[in-house]
Amino acid sequence: MNLHELNIGEALKLLKKKAISSVELTRAVLDRIDDVEEKVGAYITVATESALDQAKLADKAISEGNVSPLTGIPLAIKDLICTKGVKTTCASRILENFIPPYDATVIKKLKQAGAVVIGKTNMDEFAMGSSTENSAIKRTRNPWNLTRIPGGSSGGSAAAVAADMCLGALGSDTGGSIRQPASHCGVVGMKPTYGRVSRFGLVAFASSLDQIGPLTKNVGDSALLMNAIAGYDASDSTSVPMDRPDYTSSLDDGLKGFRIGIPGEYNATEGLHPEVLAAVENAIKTLEDMGAQRVEVSLPHTQYAVAAYYVIAPAEASSNLARYDGVKYGLRDKNQNSLMEMYKSTRSKGFGPEVQRRIIIGTYALSAGYYDAYCGKASQVRTLIIEDFKKAFETCDVILSPVAPTPAFRIGEKTDDPLTMYLSDIFTLSANLAGIPGIAVPCGFSSEGLPIGLQIMGKHFDEETLLKVAFNFEQATDFHKKKPMFPG
Repeated sequence: MNLHELNIGEALKLLKKKAISSVELTRAVLDRIDDVEEKVGAYITVATESALDQAKLADKAISEGNVSPLTGIPLAIKDLICTKGVKTTCASRILENFIPPYDATVIKKLKQAGAVVIGKTNMDEFAMGSSTENSAIKRTRNPWNLTRIPGGSSGGSAAAVAADMCLGALGSDTGGSIRQPASHCGVVGMKPTYGRVSRFGLVAFASSLDQIGPLTKNVGDSALLMNAIAGYDASDSTSVPMDRPDYTSSLDDGLKGFRIGIPGEYNATEGLHPEVLAAVENAIKTLEDMGAQRVEVSLPHTQYAVAAYYVIAPAEASSNLARYDGVKYGLRDKNQNSLMEMYKSTRSKGFGPEVQRRIIIGTYALSAGYYDAYCGKASQVRTLIIEDFKKAFETCDVILSPVAPTPAFRIGEKTDDPLTMYLSDIFTLSANLAGIPGIAVPCGFSSEGLPIGLQIMGKHFDEETLLKVAFNFEQATDFHKKKPMFPG
């Protein structure tokens, strides 16, 4: 038995029975990282010593009968979630040596649940990208095909899960950054409802869109991680004071009577790969065979979502990233003679091209004389998109769509065409604008053997229904059981 290949649920059973120890499990994962990291490039920081220390504490707790929900489980963390004493770089030169003095709320919750933080994963710089090619630190490759992108911006987390370099991971999702890499890497990725998981300690990109969520090997593991990280947090002003359900209780059989909404606008999307469309249609048929009822719905303002998103997100990024000025923390160019020159030089050297592009777009959209024309209009479109979803959910329980319009594309294929790259998120970013939850589950493979994902979206704070539908689909198929032939 290769311990690194276990999923979270399997490992928990073995740990509780004391058939394995957390130290053994953690060492197995660390050995796996040593074996394949050079090829995959999933991690920015591997916290070997602290991970083994946490594993020893987990074993001590198990021996004393003090078992928490995730005791002894090695997890990876996207490198924009603050971890006390462990570097948090956001894959940017401007924060290359930043070590946070505190843990994000989700990290506190994971530690309280007994989890072991194995390391910090690569990403697009400040989460701005769809391929993890915008990282200033390194390149991450898709374990299914090392010439392909893993998706982004949580590409390191998705690749680490797919390559068995952790048992599960956390990512963040601003416009599809959990779901899209999950689809490309053949794993499960969930974006919870905005406000369901605390953002305290998440380095902000676009504050009204960002949300932390899990990437896992199966749906059951997503429910386990959601149990650990979800819930109200007074430290986050956008956190919603609602009781957290037991998400694992939604993992039961049966979809008879469930209404699955199919938006015609998505299937008519230009650039949708025929193999992606076929895989999603087959997934819908599988759900219908299980008793679900297909319902045609309309989301008429979908065509404006990309334009609205790429006004709102850069505008918020422009504001949030203004704090990186070389004064309080992070990179500082000390070779300048004036304050203004220091500001300019620090930000020019510290931010990569994509981050600079979005700051410029956002600053322009926020500038006097243009705010109403851009940010004001984008906010109005956002309201219309929210209303579209509300109306659609009057006739269905969930909405299904592809996750991405194509399977994972080649590294370097779209780096010179930002607009085409932005369209990679055409199916996912509407959920962020509306604040609704979404989950990506494997639903097929392309003729080249690349994973394809199905997106399931639900009503606000109804993650349980998403998990139930995803779990039933997973039980009826074998896509999640397949592993990349790696290394090979």
